[in-house]
Amino acid sequence: MYNKTMYELGSHRSVIRDLFEFGKKRAAEVGADKVYDFSLGNPNVPAPDGVRAAAEKLLAMPDNTVLHGYTSAQGDAEVRKAVADNINARFGTGISPDLIYMTCGAAASLTITLNALYEDGDEFILLAPFFPEYSVFVKAAGGTPVVVPFDEKTFAPDLSALEKAVTPRTKGVIVNSPNNPSGTVYTRKTLDSIVSLLERKSAEYGRKIVLIADEPYRELVYDDIEVPYLPNLYPDTVVCYSYSKSLSLPGERIGYIAISPRMTEKENVYAAVCGAGRALGYVCAPSMFQRVAAACVNERPDITAYRRNRDLIYSALTKMGYDCVHPDGAFYLFVRSPEPDANAFSERAKTFGLLIVPGDTFGAPGYVRISYCVGRDMIERSLPAFRDLINTYKK
Repeated sequence: MYNKTMYELGSHRSVIRDLFEFGKKRAAEVGADKVYDFSLGNPNVPAPDGVRAAAEKLLAMPDNTVLHGYTSAQGDAEVRKAVADNINARFGTGISPDLIYMTCGAAASLTITLNALYEDGDEFILLAPFFPEYSVFVKAAGGTPVVVPFDEKTFAPDLSALEKAVTPRTKGVIVNSPNNPSGTVYTRKTLDSIVSLLERKSAEYGRKIVLIADEPYRELVYDDIEVPYLPNLYPDTVVCYSYSKSLSLPGERIGYIAISPRMTEKENVYAAVCGAGRALGYVCAPSMFQRVAAACVNERPDITAYRRNRDLIYSALTKMGYDCVHPDGAFYLFVRSPEPDANAFSERAKTFGLLIVPGDTFGAPGYVRISYCVGRDMIERSLPAFRDLINTYKK
């Protein structure tokens, strides 16, 4: 009657979404002021003014079919040109609009890319800690996820473990920097080491290993830290981008896939991306927000609020005795659980009204994620609860 795998996915939500739904229910029971929901990466910083201006200009257009009608399957040509021009101006890649595919956000970018690349028996490497849905996306495409642990001092990938994980079955490696959930930005040295390894293994096995750059947090970086553009480091790179975080538009589901102009068989890879989008039913990303994105490619988020939130919660929690990873990007704080079982810690936190995500499904048992893209007042109100929570372990 129904697919058992899909039933399992549908009947057991991700731990992040489960906490988010619990928070809404709990707020209705005890009051929203008594629930401190740090579960979801849902930006609270308003979209740049240019987004509203672009949307209002589009809504004033007399031709409704231009605004709400279908675009080309891979995205409107002018939109793809605007995206390509922006990439070239920023990173000097020389990418063509014919290597840009507009998508319904980063999740669609990743699922389309994985389906476009997968061949029988392929494995895809996930660098822990990683967004839990990566595993779901890889399996749904037919592939096998292979998890590589991280160095707990730097939260960069364990390069020796990565070397052992790469086999003749490896099709791709997903790199997410700035990282969800740790907020770590991979250094140029780390990325150069990954690139060198993949070049060597590709030559050894006689097949190209693809670097899949998941970049929804590229613009959310503090203290002028460099985020190298991976297509400039490694020819066989596919970039999966979303405007959800950079323009505070998570619910509008708009992003793109960019195929490196130096990629092996780039035209065929792009055709496979188009075919995967067709097979998955993802053709023609939301028309209006394609055009909003095109008008706002040079807009940048005001990350002042995120930086202030980061500094507040990191400083407060470390003073209380929590062991926290200092985030250089994104808007997550990764915290070592005071007990070995992070799920038990997360459950105990609930009794204090704190909704924090255990790290097991991120490939990081013993840690929890706190999403600080929330109102500063909620962080301030939550601090006594965090203090009471940690004190239960000190007793």
